[in-house]
Amino acid sequence: MSDAPVLFHTLPAANGMQLGVATLNSEKTLNALSKEMVQLLGKQLQAWDEDSSIAMVVLQAAGEKAFCAGGDLQNLYASMREHHASDKKDDLLGNAYALDFFEQEYRLDYQIHTYRKPILCWGHGIVMGGGIGLMAGASHRVVTEKSRLAMPEIAIGLFPDVGGTWFLNRMPGKLGLFLALTGASINASDALFVKLADVALPHASKTDVLTTLQAAAWSNQTYQNHQRLSQILHEFSAQSSDTAGPLRSNFDLINRLCSPADLPAIVAQLLAVDAAQQEEHPWLQKAVSSLQKGSPTSAWLAHALQERGKHLSLAEIFRMELVAALACAKGHDFAEGIRALIVDKDQKPQWLPVSLSELQPQDGERYFTHLWAAEQHPLRDLGASENMQKAAA
Repeated sequence: MSDAPVLFHTLPAANGMQLGVATLNSEKTLNALSKEMVQLLGKQLQAWDEDSSIAMVVLQAAGEKAFCAGGDLQNLYASMREHHASDKKDDLLGNAYALDFFEQEYRLDYQIHTYRKPILCWGHGIVMGGGIGLMAGASHRVVTEKSRLAMPEIAIGLFPDVGGTWFLNRMPGKLGLFLALTGASINASDALFVKLADVALPHASKTDVLTTLQAAAWSNQTYQNHQRLSQILHEFSAQSSDTAGPLRSNFDLINRLCSPADLPAIVAQLLAVDAAQQEEHPWLQKAVSSLQKGSPTSAWLAHALQERGKHLSLAEIFRMELVAALACAKGHDFAEGIRALIVDKDQKPQWLPVSLSELQPQDGERYFTHLWAAEQHPLRDLGASENMQKAAA
């Protein structure tokens, strides 16, 4: 097998059509999303979009452990260390690598969200951070008995980016905020409940699904191909069980705990969850522990982004998240979180500030500053066609 970070091939299908197959191919890193992977995926998706013989795209990953465990943090960490030691350390735009990485990653995520043709994402195994960024926008998202999804950025001093402000805000009740604050992982059943997935299938059925897709009567009408794919997946999922996961089982409790208007009160209520409840639900205990150990700044930022992003378009949210990501790269906690978790692996991050009470209002403004005029923003073209349609209406 090629050692290319993403593999591409096509499968012949009925009516002379083809299926485009993209495979994340970095099994040793749990298919962590590198800048090269982002570039390769974006280019090939564009080519397949323009190829009239491609009926749909399958996005999958090598190995059995993970679809994608997140972004490639090693290179980001190196760029932050270099930036922090340079004479541009006070410049939010001083880290050229971080700007390039986040811009291209968010651009790819938006491309998937707005792709004309059906994209079937097979989210088997670990799907975290940047992996959810790839999966969230796909038109047809499959999870399996081994799927574990999470946005665990609070553990590394970042925030749920890759459009997290968009899809977390659209989950039932306060579940999106809870997942952002705790980084809790969810299973296939809960992924369906919070609308991060569309269908739960046994991983063993994948070969049969692909065989059926090849035999399907695809057309040159995109909307018909979307319907065809939905029908096929529905037929395969007819026998799936619908046992509630821990997130759904604790829905009322989580809603109550996350109901206060201000973040300190929410955090206080989560950390004060009854010991008996935590013992009865180990998943909840782990979630509360992650919040307690996580970056206070990340918690504040995740909450602030969801508040500010409630009525923004997807394109506006990606533009807002890009500024916040660059501010994180310039700050202390993001590099410190990566150091503690991945580099030194001492699991003892030294957050600054150490608590929400020490975070001053002015400290948060840098995450929402206007780095560019609207016409100069690196992601200014996202949603351009939507804006033109609105103007013409």
